Amino acid sequence: MADALIAITVLWGFVFIYAVMATMDFGAGFWSMIYINHEKTKATNVANRYLSPTWEVTNTFIVALVVAVYSLFPTAAYTLGTILLVPGSAILLLLALRSAFLVFSNIATEYKKPLTYISGIAGIIIPGLLISVLPITHGEFVDYVNGTANLNLARLFTSPNVYAFIGFAVSSTLFLSSLLLADYSKASNEMEAYKVYLRNGKILGPVTLLMAFLIMLTLANEAEWLYERMMEDFSLLLLSVGFFLIVGIGLYGSSPFQKGVKGMPRLSVIAVVIQYLIASYVYGKAHLPYIIYPNVTIQAAFTDPNSFRAVFITYIVGFAILFPGFFYFWSLFMNDKRYLRQKG
Repeated sequence: MADALIAITVLWGFVFIYAVMATMDFGAGFWSMIYINHEKTKATNVANRYLSPTWEVTNTFIVALVVAVYSLFPTAAYTLGTILLVPGSAILLLLALRSAFLVFSNIATEYKKPLTYISGIAGIIIPGLLISVLPITHGEFVDYVNGTANLNLARLFTSPNVYAFIGFAVSSTLFLSSLLLADYSKASNEMEAYKVYLRNGKILGPVTLLMAFLIMLTLANEAEWLYERMMEDFSLLLLSVGFFLIVGIGLYGSSPFQKGVKGMPRLSVIAVVIQYLIASYVYGKAHLPYIIYPNVTIQAAFTDPNSFRAVFITYIVGFAILFPGFFYFWSLFMNDKRYLRQKG
């Protein structure tokens, strides 16, 4: 059981990293589309400078996530592959569409606007489809026929809980990307864009919190077993809300280091990541030991222990190599003045 817990922790770590990075990435693409005709604010230029080096890095984590599922929980991978055939195929198509149009928008400049619109719209749909995987694993929409799991699409798309999750994914995508782009604008000394993204963060923060409450409200009706388990860690949920208040301080407060500049977006970005980490821990812990409730558990779906140890050692070595590189990339990305303050 200990090995299975380590394996699911690794898997959930990939989910969390990808969720945070991807929401910021998808949101930046959406804002690039929204402000494409507002040249004075340079908000689109800032979003494009963020997107340019990061979208390829972000996509590596979804590959790591899929490989981790198949290598650590092969039995669950078969069931997940069956029930996620429709939403999974839609996600892959939209990812391919967005990536291709994102590249072409920087090459075929005469078609830049329509290509940006298509990639921006695709990018805001993807998070909603991705997060729908979570309510699917709650088991309410999975039917078993002769031992084979099938997704009941009619029940799925008439579920208030699913739409609460989708609403949360979209609002989180726009909220997190607004915070990061505000911070990035400030580092780039693009103060008009900074004001735009800071304002967006102030609007979307309460919306995101409301969607989180709607998730809990609908979860109590549709997946009572999960709701009750999450309530066992109510103090951690309150702590998560406390970090959201810190996000608010970062949005409305004044920096002690820069007089006359309202907002501390770096504080908000750090606080919101910690908030999401705490909330995702509570959710993940409550979900255990089920991968798909109630028939697929981490122990039943776990790979051979010897295979797990070999894979786990490979992951440790791989990330010991990769993470310093990612950290160096990020420090250059946020501190290289020539890149941050380039024109256009």
